[in-house]
Amino acid sequence: MGVKLAYCIPALYSASGMEKTLTIKANYFAEVFGYNVFIITTDGAGKPPAFLLSNKITVINLNIDFEDIWNYPIYKKAFFYLFKQMVFKRRLSKTLMQIKPDITISTLRREINFITKIKDGSRKVGELHFNKRNYRDLDKHDSPGFFKSVISKLWMAQLIGNLKKLDRFVVLSYEDKGQWNELENVSVIYNPLEKLPEKISDCSAKKVIAAGRFVHVKGYDILIDSWKIVSEKHPDWTLTIYGAGNKESFRKQAAANGISDKCFFEEPVSNLEDKLGESSIFAFSSRFEGFGMVITEAMASGIPPVAFACPCGPKEIINDGINGILVEKGNINSLAEKINYLIENEDVRKEMGLAARKRAERFQIEVIAKEWESLFKELMS
Repeated sequence: MGVKLAYCIPALYSASGMEKTLTIKANYFAEVFGYNVFIITTDGAGKPPAFLLSNKITVINLNIDFEDIWNYPIYKKAFFYLFKQMVFKRRLSKTLMQIKPDITISTLRREINFITKIKDGSRKVGELHFNKRNYRDLDKHDSPGFFKSVISKLWMAQLIGNLKKLDRFVVLSYEDKGQWNELENVSVIYNPLEKLPEKISDCSAKKVIAAGRFVHVKGYDILIDSWKIVSEKHPDWTLTIYGAGNKESFRKQAAANGISDKCFFEEPVSNLEDKLGESSIFAFSSRFEGFGMVITEAMASGIPPVAFACPCGPKEIINDGINGILVEKGNINSLAEKINYLIENEDVRKEMGLAARKRAERFQIEVIAKEWESLFKELMS
């Protein structure tokens, strides 16, 4: 009998990085390693998963529906949250006691508060899909007030207390590992690529591409201002950004910059690797990341990234000047300057594209899965 894994994640229907990464790993563990994989969710009952799951994986929905809390008036929210959390603890405990997994993996959502107290015999692992400095700060760019700051510090202290009880805590970069100096149980395992595309770009098309949700953290406002500078020198090149979310403010910004005919905003596509393969440069303007998996996807398609050296991920993925270019975070002019450099130096662009493809091999699921396998064996020994 193979290893029995249980993943805890809120839902699978959202087409976000955490769901994609978990699906890639779970599919590989089930199909290639022959693991018995369970994915335990609290929300999204009846909704299909955003990414194709192996039929060898068992999905168990506990029907907690935390998302339903948003429908209640504010004075009822706390009561219903506490009630649902109590039900969640009871149902998850019962499920794990029935499954008896070897390893239970928390994605550090609501179960992290009690998962180590469940005596089902499994080793407890936490995996963080963000970075410490920006955890619980996703998509928020208002200045924190005193009350918010106090709550944040109390929450982090509570989280660290829970993380210390885990058998292992896995983060996505060595840069982030350095932030968790309160812990001695931290390992680093990068996010995986599902596969390397057979077709790669020849970096000849006059197209720059970006991809990710249309939210503040992705820095598209900065990218659009940079693209105005690029367009003045290279009006025959275009920028296309693929992602979910409200694009209206970005369209208005592009119009104000006079580049509406050179800067396009598209919905997410299932064939992103084809779009990457038709482009020549990948622009990455995030203010922060957990890892930046879309950079490795672009590199796998043979196009060099020009990326802000934001926390966390880009500095470990990209070897500056070899398989991509790192830029000072938030610097509009530098981002434009480096994109212009690759536009104007086709030989360098193509050489970097080939080196990017080579670098992407480090992040293949075949490589990353072996690191997880080694961790699981260590914990079970």
